Amino acid sequence: MTTVAPGTGTHAPSVGTAHTRVEGRDKVTGAARYAGEVPFAGLAYGWLVLSTVARGRIRALDTDPVLAMPGVLAVLDHRNAPRVDTDYTGLLGTPPDPTCAVFQHDRVPHLGWPVALVVAETSEQAREAAETLVVHYEQEPHDIDFTGGRPDAYPVDGHMPGVTEKGDLDAALVSSAVVVDAEYTTPEEHHNPMEPHAATARWDGGRLEVIDSNQGATWVVGELANLFSLDPASVRVRSEHVGGGFGSKGVRAHQVAAVMAATVLQRPVRVVMTRRQMFSLAGYRSPTAQRVRLGADADGRLRALEHRSVSVTSTVHEFVEPSAGVARVMYDADAHHTANRVVRLDVPTPTWMRAPGEAPGSFALEAALDELAEKCGIDPIELRLRNEPDKGPVSGLPFAGRNLAACFREGARRFGWADRDPRPGLRRDGRWLLGTGTAAASFPSGAAPSTASATAHPDGTFTVRISAADIGTGARTALTLVAADALRVSVERVRVRIGDSDFGPAMIAGGSMGTRSWSWAVTAAAGELRERLALDTDMPPEGITVRSDTTAAIGALTPAERHSFGAQFAEVAVDTATGEVRVRRMLGVFAAGRIVNPLTARNQLRGGMIWGISMALHEEAVRDRASGGHVGADLAGYHVATHADVPRVEADWIDDADPADPVGIKGIGEIGIVGAAAAVANAVWHATGVRHRGLPIRPDRVLSAAAGAPDA
Repeated sequence: MTTVAPGTGTHAPSVGTAHTRVEGRDKVTGAARYAGEVPFAGLAYGWLVLSTVARGRIRALDTDPVLAMPGVLAVLDHRNAPRVDTDYTGLLGTPPDPTCAVFQHDRVPHLGWPVALVVAETSEQAREAAETLVVHYEQEPHDIDFTGGRPDAYPVDGHMPGVTEKGDLDAALVSSAVVVDAEYTTPEEHHNPMEPHAATARWDGGRLEVIDSNQGATWVVGELANLFSLDPASVRVRSEHVGGGFGSKGVRAHQVAAVMAATVLQRPVRVVMTRRQMFSLAGYRSPTAQRVRLGADADGRLRALEHRSVSVTSTVHEFVEPSAGVARVMYDADAHHTANRVVRLDVPTPTWMRAPGEAPGSFALEAALDELAEKCGIDPIELRLRNEPDKGPVSGLPFAGRNLAACFREGARRFGWADRDPRPGLRRDGRWLLGTGTAAASFPSGAAPSTASATAHPDGTFTVRISAADIGTGARTALTLVAADALRVSVERVRVRIGDSDFGPAMIAGGSMGTRSWSWAVTAAAGELRERLALDTDMPPEGITVRSDTTAAIGALTPAERHSFGAQFAEVAVDTATGEVRVRRMLGVFAAGRIVNPLTARNQLRGGMIWGISMALHEEAVRDRASGGHVGADLAGYHVATHADVPRVEADWIDDADPADPVGIKGIGEIGIVGAAAAVANAVWHATGVRHRGLPIRPDRVLSAAAGAPDA
């Protein structure tokens, strides 16, 4: 059979041109099935039962009446559930969160801890039975009181060192002409993806198959194989369509419970979290208390920079929100001290949430920079430009591109910054006070080893397979464009298949590293396939397949500070009579490497900025001290930005090509939220003359500030 060759070097590139999502039609017509929608013969349904106390022990479970209810097949709890192994290090280099190891003991470390799984023939029967189950507890006093001044806070090394120190901080502060010393707080925040967490587990010929909603199929395979002491080759995880994740969709209690039930019953079992259960079981962004001390000379150049952050972790697993890490990249000083510390409380374990560390950390640091600019009498943009470092402030490594200054200059031009009167509280539009603010943004641009395969078919089409996850970012479409260019063919001739662990190991959709990592592997496989086809004259009926592995190439990268950067701008209107804050317009200009698909890239950046509005003005999960649980653990009580809150939000980018970079792609999924809340908060100060150091900037806090009360 004659080979149908790829295109020539004159092929018009697809990367850099706007393309609608290749799976868009399937999604809007309902043909795309999500994890909770895939049908199976003999499917049973599991419903999690969560603890109603925040600390204690399970004394007894009244399971007999529940087992007698219609359709109930089993009740799993710590007395009869399969045993799992937690003595291992996971893909991310940390032990598993013991919350995943459900039903292993009678201890209850927080309210909402899984204590049982009821399995029935229908979802309705499982829910009714689960809500009927009576659990008796031996309750103990709990502690959920979080403050930045707790003496039991301690430093933690997460994916970065807990503490960094350079120079004599006290001496630098004493010798500074201008000093800012303030505490900034952010509340507990939740992911709330549109698609709830869902998993279906079944055994098929001795092999475990899990249909799941996750951010990395091979990640879930590794964790489940470790937990259940299985050969990874005997586990397959599929996750073709995912309705949002933001960091929350890793390995959770529902997948493990589904596998347990499928093992016990030897039939497929599906477990789906409710929205309220997600507030306890899906992770969240920890509240933070951050102290920032800045010392500068009269020209605004930093001599001292201290950024210390305290966040929450649970009593069963250590997770740190590394908010002080952003200072290690953004600005340098003669004395430069940062620390990330945690406090153990009787609460669920926090987890990765869009721009972990950078989102809350940038609020504190960029608000403090704004305060410093005010004290120095220097324009906020000019102050930042005067403090641009020429190398990593902590690492000492060179920057592999740092175009932050260009982002500020372009953003200032488009936003009309030059016309801004720096004095606060002067601009009015009827009853509204108007103000503008800005902030800088950065997020790491990394890559992780991944594998991919590319197949040429006799009909002239190509199939690329990679265990990538499209969590709504448009990754499937971006990889199609990348593959088409690497093969030098039109997009219509390429099909990209993702979300299946059988395709081999690949980076998860996290840390804004997915598209960069996957594109590297896809480009390598497609390039080698194109070379093979140029040499082969005949193609077998099954086609020709080549496989890539980028482990060696990524390991050979020269050490450097690799980041996306951006400049955020916001205009707000504040009614001091009602406390209402309205964002009127936002602009973000980013240096984010090679933009693969401008259509989905702009959506990602704007989505992050809108989340920044939500972070600044709305989002706040509140815990009841008496129960240890949430007040309003749903989308009625937990406010997020809606259409009425979202004004004209513009996102754009500048040329940020790096000739030395073999891929040129940087992450854009998280950079959009970084600095956005700070820009809004700085604009509120400019409108009112009152500095809000705690988020969200609620109407009651605006009213208290207008009445002269201390900032809440």
